[in-house]
Amino acid sequence: MMQSTSSLLSLAIWCPIAFGIFVLAFGRDSNPGLVRGVSLIGSLASFLVTIPLILNFDNAAHGMQFVEKHEWIEKFNIFYALGIDGISLWLVPLTAFITVIVVIAAWEVIERQVAQYMGAFLILSGLMIGVFCATDGMLFYVFFEATLIPMYIIVGIWGGPNRVYAAFKFFLYTLLGSLLTLVAIIYLYLKSGHSFDILTWHKLPLPLSTQIMIFCAFLMAFAVKVPMWPVHTWLPDAHVEAPTGGSVVLAAIMLKLGAYGFLRFSLPIAPDASHYMGGFIITLSLIAVIYIGLVALVQTDMKKLVAYSSIAHMGFVTLGFFMFNDMSVQGAIVQMISHGFISGAMFLCIGVLYDRVHSRQIADYGGVVNKMPKFAALFVLFSMANCGLPATSGFVGEFMVILGAVKFNFWIGMLAATALIFGAAYSLWMVKRVVFGKISNDHVAHLSDINKREFFMLGILAIAVIAMGLYPAPFTDAMQVSVTDLLKHVATSKLPL
Repeated sequence: MMQSTSSLLSLAIWCPIAFGIFVLAFGRDSNPGLVRGVSLIGSLASFLVTIPLILNFDNAAHGMQFVEKHEWIEKFNIFYALGIDGISLWLVPLTAFITVIVVIAAWEVIERQVAQYMGAFLILSGLMIGVFCATDGMLFYVFFEATLIPMYIIVGIWGGPNRVYAAFKFFLYTLLGSLLTLVAIIYLYLKSGHSFDILTWHKLPLPLSTQIMIFCAFLMAFAVKVPMWPVHTWLPDAHVEAPTGGSVVLAAIMLKLGAYGFLRFSLPIAPDASHYMGGFIITLSLIAVIYIGLVALVQTDMKKLVAYSSIAHMGFVTLGFFMFNDMSVQGAIVQMISHGFISGAMFLCIGVLYDRVHSRQIADYGGVVNKMPKFAALFVLFSMANCGLPATSGFVGEFMVILGAVKFNFWIGMLAATALIFGAAYSLWMVKRVVFGKISNDHVAHLSDINKREFFMLGILAIAVIAMGLYPAPFTDAMQVSVTDLLKHVATSKLPL
């Protein structure tokens, strides 16, 4: 059996994986220049494949677009089924775009095992796009779990001194969280008459007790991936030990896999349980937003500070999902995309400094603007965006979530708004100590400003952050219909009559 109206999604998934396998198979450390060139071509080709998805997407259409469906494992009724809607549309090109940036960022920095490094990122890119496109439950699970392997290798081989500990902690947390999800997927498969079709599961009537169990099973996987408080402790370790590219992909894309899972599985499959558990999720999200914001304030390591700020910003995302109104859910999805640009840029900036000074300690810097004015301008811009400065992408999502929160409950809105204060506090406190003031030591005195390659990758991200902040309509227009359909679905009880 075969149904297909397009192969764009398959191209978006398999193009980077094919290039990654090619680089791994034929790449040699004796010719790293060629490996870098092929990897860049592969990442650019993968990104260009995603452009027609944006250009040909119908904002007014309901349901999945660019649908592909091919028989995969006939015995178990498993299909290679792909499709995207307004919720997943922008996450696909974002993933491909960040991969291009990561390849450029590693151009001069990664000197050993270049082919393996580039290959791992290209394969990881395709697998993550697969998660956003899969409409078959088992296919989703395969992609979701497969993303662990390249990231585990990236942290474990090219990471810092404690890389093995951080890689194991990342792998075990995320794998253990996902095992209950597999049980839920198998239960839904049996309950739906042996179907792995996610959209079929959305229509399946389930008693409240069953919905709560399924919701909790999915929560275990998605909460760890986001990560939500209190299962967030793997993230700072992973970020601190990961190479710059690993931190960029981890923050910009991998955290979104968990958030996306809530929208595709938890809310539509278990709507009654989502309402029942909503207060609990909102509480955990507010703790992430406020408490983790305070934790970020006391960090002495720049990477740890930005890692904790990522947890706080992702708290905004889960908060927005569970207030069940158009404004909050759209704001949360915008925040996911915006955070991809901003967190990626912040980790790249820290990587630029680390490559020169080999320290991430805030105390080892001071007066960087005197030696690196171009870098300082970009770093300040990204830091301002990180704390939600108007006219940057960081403002749009957080403002929409706060508006949705006030509409839902004034006091929740007020607590969520405090995050902007904490965000400004830790971001500007870091900028003040790192960038401004007098030159504090010889390391800073001998710094050189960013080169053309570094200026290009940071400049592209700066344009994306400002463009999205000034004109977010392409993002919100694309997701409007899908979000409205999702909320209508979640508002309808699925309890058996």
